[in-house]
Amino acid sequence: MSVIEGDIERDIERDADGPADGPAGGHAGGDGAGEPTASEDLLYDVIRRLWPLHRTVVRAVERELADTGMTAGEHALLDALHTEGPRTVPQLARTLGLDRQPVQRWVNHAAELGLVVTAPNPAHRRSSLIRLTAEGTAAIRGIQQFEATELRQRLADLPAEDVRTALHVLDRLGEEFRHLANSSRVQPEETDSRGSRDSRGSEGSNGSNGRPEGHDSRPATTPLMHKGRSGA
Repeated sequence: MSVIEGDIERDIERDADGPADGPAGGHAGGDGAGEPTASEDLLYDVIRRLWPLHRTVVRAVERELADTGMTAGEHALLDALHTEGPRTVPQLARTLGLDRQPVQRWVNHAAELGLVVTAPNPAHRRSSLIRLTAEGTAAIRGIQQFEATELRQRLADLPAEDVRTALHVLDRLGEEFRHLANSSRVQPEETDSRGSRDSRGSEGSNGSNGRPEGHDSRPATTPLMHKGRSGA
C-alpha cells in the first residue's frame, strides 16, 4: 500500500467516526464558520474526484503498457523528458511531484530497457542529466500519437474553452495544495563545480536497480490514454 493510499484510508476511518472540521471534512465555510458556499461545494466535488480519477488513469495506462516492459511511472518519466528535455533526477522528481527514490527506480529500469541514458551535466559534476535515447524518443512519440487518436475519438465533444477552464482550476488547486504540503519543508541546495548554490535540490541516491512498482507514488503527469508501444 502506498503512503497516499494509507492516508486516504485513515481519512475515511476518521470521517466515519464523526464529522470533521475544515476542508478535509467538507463542512466549514470560507470564513471558518457556517455552511459551505456553492463554489466551495463544487471545489470539494473536484477534489473528491481527483484520487479515483488518478487511480483509473493509472490502471488504464498499465493495461495498455502490459506488453511493453514499461510501467505507468516510466511512461510519465519519458513524457516529462520528451516535453522538457534532459533533466536531473531531482528536477524530474519536482516535475512529477514525487520523491526522488521512485523516480530513480524508474530511471534505472528505463535505462535497462534502453529508453534513457545518463549524460554529463555541465552545471553540476555530481548530478548527471537523464536523457532519452533514440528508442525512448520513438517510444514516447508513438504512445502520444495513439493518445491523440484516443482523445479525438473519446473527448471530441469537449469544447476547448471547457478544457482551458479545467486546466486553470487544476493548476490553481495544485499551487495551493503545494503551499500546504511544503509549508514546513526547506528545499535542499545543490553546489555546482564552481561552488555556487543551486536551490533546485541535490541528487538523491541511485536507488534500487530492481524493477519499480507501477505506481510507487503519484505520477501526476501521466497522460490520459494510450495504446501499445511505438516502433513495435
